[in-house]
Amino acid sequence: MTLPRSRSPLLLTMGDPAGIGPEITVAAWRALHEGDVVFAVAGDPALYASDVPVAVIGDLAEAEQVFSGALPVLEIPLNAPVTPGQPDVHNAQAVIDAIAQATRLALSGHAAAIVTNPISKAVLKAAGFPHPGHTEFLGELCDMAGVEVMMLASPQLRVVPVTVHVSLRQALATLTTELIVETCRTTAEALKRDFGLKSPVIAVAGLNPHAGEEGLMGGEEIEIISPAIDILRKDGLHIKGPMPPDTMFTPAARTTYDAALCMYHDQALIPLKTLDMEHGVNVTLGLPVVRTSPDHGTAFDIAGQGLASPESLVSALKMAAMIGRNRSEAHLRPE
Repeated sequence: MTLPRSRSPLLLTMGDPAGIGPEITVAAWRALHEGDVVFAVAGDPALYASDVPVAVIGDLAEAEQVFSGALPVLEIPLNAPVTPGQPDVHNAQAVIDAIAQATRLALSGHAAAIVTNPISKAVLKAAGFPHPGHTEFLGELCDMAGVEVMMLASPQLRVVPVTVHVSLRQALATLTTELIVETCRTTAEALKRDFGLKSPVIAVAGLNPHAGEEGLMGGEEIEIISPAIDILRKDGLHIKGPMPPDTMFTPAARTTYDAALCMYHDQALIPLKTLDMEHGVNVTLGLPVVRTSPDHGTAFDIAGQGLASPESLVSALKMAAMIGRNRSEAHLRPE
């Protein structure tokens, strides 16, 4: 498999065209077009042409040449007119095609990384899309379904949920020692390769109040989580825990680890989004391609009103560029 070239552009997918994706894309280009982070958009040029200069390109390699003066767009035409705030299932296939094209170009090394604008899971499901979200679709496109891991990262905190887009009841039913071990191993490898940390420390959250209080408030820490920690420590990983979830995200506690491994979705995402949602970035770990995304949704309620902040998307683009560089350097580094 071809690895990304260090100077390859990033490829940003258009996301749901009726959401805030088009306007934050325009704002991100304005913020970055004079800097070192170069990206093109896989989408319909008409979404952007009324706001900024647009250059329709046929090859991603052209992006660097035009980026300072125009937003480069790899054209994927939409099937229906777009009204901000009013998603249309007829445009779902173009949204899906943008993700697939971006993944193909990243796998071939023509794109240094994929950055995905927000999609509407409900709209795509109505069009027959079988995946819960971006992360699972990317796993399938890379022929590595089931190994992908979701991280949310900001300057203040990195979190990884072991179980993700399932109900809390299902999360509890599917949580196993093996799943914790595999998720943590993937996280540790990504912290080394993608984030440049030589010996990362990972804090593992308990599931129950007070991390179970030695079994008085639940046995999962004793039966499931601690055995996973024992295995991970035997691997040579630096693991803390199980830590009480209600105290592990305090300012003092956060200075003691590089990432928090959490047992379910909200246990991970509530502290991250409370601390720094504007700069939070969704990062997919464990795949051969780099993928980041802003840490928010389509925001149909404010789409087209000029209210959406591009900060999370700008952070996602910068983080994708950083991870792409780190992966290239790791590939060149002798074993």
